[in-house]
Amino acid sequence: MEPLKLLLLDNDPVTLDFLQDQFRRNNDEIHVCEQPSGLVQFFGKDLPDVVILAREWSENSLETLDLLKREWEELPVIFVSRNGSVPDVVQVMKKGARDYFLKPLAETGIEKSILQAAKDSKLLRKVNQLQEVHERRGQFDGLIGVSYTMQRIYRMIESVARGDATVMITGESGVGKELVAQAVHRRSLRRKNPFVAVNCANIPASLLESELFGHEKGAFTGAVSRRAGMFERANHGTIFLDEVGETSPNMQVRLLRVLESGEMIRVGGVETLRVDVRVVAATNRNLVEAVRAGSFRQDLYYRLKGVSLYLPPLRERKDDIPLLVKAFIRRYCLEMNKELLKIAPSALKLLMDYDWPGNVRELENVIERALVIGRSKEIVTDDLPFSRKDLGAAEMPKSLKLMEKMHIKRILEETHWNISKTARLLEVDRQTLYNKIAKYTIEKES
Repeated sequence: MEPLKLLLLDNDPVTLDFLQDQFRRNNDEIHVCEQPSGLVQFFGKDLPDVVILAREWSENSLETLDLLKREWEELPVIFVSRNGSVPDVVQVMKKGARDYFLKPLAETGIEKSILQAAKDSKLLRKVNQLQEVHERRGQFDGLIGVSYTMQRIYRMIESVARGDATVMITGESGVGKELVAQAVHRRSLRRKNPFVAVNCANIPASLLESELFGHEKGAFTGAVSRRAGMFERANHGTIFLDEVGETSPNMQVRLLRVLESGEMIRVGGVETLRVDVRVVAATNRNLVEAVRAGSFRQDLYYRLKGVSLYLPPLRERKDDIPLLVKAFIRRYCLEMNKELLKIAPSALKLLMDYDWPGNVRELENVIERALVIGRSKEIVTDDLPFSRKDLGAAEMPKSLKLMEKMHIKRILEETHWNISKTARLLEVDRQTLYNKIAKYTIEKES
């Protein structure tokens, strides 16, 4: 076993002598903090594997326990005391202590508990390190997702960004098409030049031509001066044409010309201007059907469809929901100047079961709303705008193994992955629980 690092919060020399006698293995470390005022010096340093806290160490050792769990949430704390009662033990365990032993420790078998706690602590630390790697892998230039689909999209963005071909991004509303367009721009050779986004559906057809290509003074009522359009502003950069499928036939002709020749004329003007712009377009419409119906030009469709990127709806990549939820909680807690909250396992389960017709944008709005109306230190089901009843009855798993896996995972989530508590609730020993976690590849969600 790897060397242990123990932190003893006690001023009892008998306890220290006992622990030093028991842990004389190579490189084991026992750090002693005899006074509460000295505890702060240990924060911010390398984590100990186990903390041993004596009730007599401070006037209110339960407050110390709370402090330890806030600072080192998943670190095992073993409580020791000269005296103890059943209510006292229950209270301490509810506060998050892993075990409780009465002095003299030589008669308690605490050594075995310390070794097992250290083993669990090291394992959990490795799991958290892997989780951090997992999360970093799920972050890509503003996009979030660890699913196979999103990893494939990240690779495609890297490949597409190197060239200068037009890009067509398709997918339902709210899936993050503009974020993909921004990622393509930021990873391209044009990244130091402008990125200009235009939502073609939000601008009246009568004004869209002026917005895109600009106008000369007097070109129409209200045109009191010359104005550069979006294509001019995006010169040497990237223009993102969102909902390009909503453009009028006349606008489609103008877009085709600038794509083919790089030339354009301002509204009311006669001078031909040249622009060097990469076009990234997006739509939630099926443009193939629009071409067949005659509402979208076939030649423009093929010009825009240099490279195609399809963003799937959130309901088809639900593995990304926990990471998205964590990112949105972090973002809005920071904006609202709130303490970083968590989400209750039952609330996360509800989010996972919902089909998200509004996709990532809807999920973001739901999390923001929950943080505004919530009153506890975590997001709970009552903070969500839908309930289990709204989703309908979930289908019962047909596999006994799957049922066992789901049950173990639910208890782990309810105890916040406290292995000892979970093992007690499941009425198995810790080793059996670890074996089942490994067997079913149960992973801690962020």
